[in-house]
Amino acid sequence: MAVLDNALPSTEARHRSPLGGWHIVAFGLVAMYVPSFVDLFRGLWSSDAQAHGPIVLAIACWLFYRKWAAMREAAAGQAPSAWGWPIFVIGQLLYIIGRSQGILLFEVGSLIWILAALILLQHGSQALKAQWFPLFFMLFMIPLPGPFVDALTMPMKMAVSYVAETVLYGMGYPIARQGVILQIGQYKLLVADACAGLHTLFTLEALGLLYLNIVRHDSVIRNIALATLIVPISFTANVIRVMVLTLITYHFGDEAGQGFLHGFAGMVLFVSALLLIMGVDGLLQIGVRLRERRLAAGAER
Repeated sequence: MAVLDNALPSTEARHRSPLGGWHIVAFGLVAMYVPSFVDLFRGLWSSDAQAHGPIVLAIACWLFYRKWAAMREAAAGQAPSAWGWPIFVIGQLLYIIGRSQGILLFEVGSLIWILAALILLQHGSQALKAQWFPLFFMLFMIPLPGPFVDALTMPMKMAVSYVAETVLYGMGYPIARQGVILQIGQYKLLVADACAGLHTLFTLEALGLLYLNIVRHDSVIRNIALATLIVPISFTANVIRVMVLTLITYHFGDEAGQGFLHGFAGMVLFVSALLLIMGVDGLLQIGVRLRERRLAAGAER
């Protein structure tokens, strides 16, 4: 009997194993989703509008790794949850429908359902709670339906074009606008989807939420306010990018605007968004501290 006990690892020992049963799970996920991601890298994710997809995927994987120890600690002593089975079935159905019918919303989105189900089946609900943000963050890599994107992108491009024209005209530049076409001097620029579309907004939203998750403020008001302000911050960053591209074209010519400096303007977009997020966060911190001081002074009275 002693030999048998030594030969078979206990459930607790398996739970303490660094990988547990995840090597089998990982093999199954690779077999399912590598073909899907290969298709995305060769197709949709190679375009400027969807270039954020692989970045979001890489960050989500890093977030999973970052939360892995916390997940195992939260799962200690917890039983697996049977709720994982219906969620797993839903994920499988979404994958089958999406893969067979070419519906990327279902095919890629099914990964979130399946990962959530596997966490429940392996470690329970507390483990899923520990990994909620990486799963939520993966939503930003899911390709959205074209008609939905087109319906929201045009009003956004119109708004960005209008604000960019108004600001540059106020600065004294010879600029005019017709729809989403800006004319400055002898040059005409089309505000494209990649410059001010819904995908760009999604990318900046993901950046803001990632910053919010990493910083992790104790103040609930500060977190909610910053999460809410990410939308206007993203819009402002888009306006800055369009203005930078317009000024580059006006001062250095069309080749500069469409060449290397066009990619540089993309970097300006993300740097300006990050700086705006940090600046707004700093102002919110000052506001929270002033509020706490007023409350403390009122309590002393």
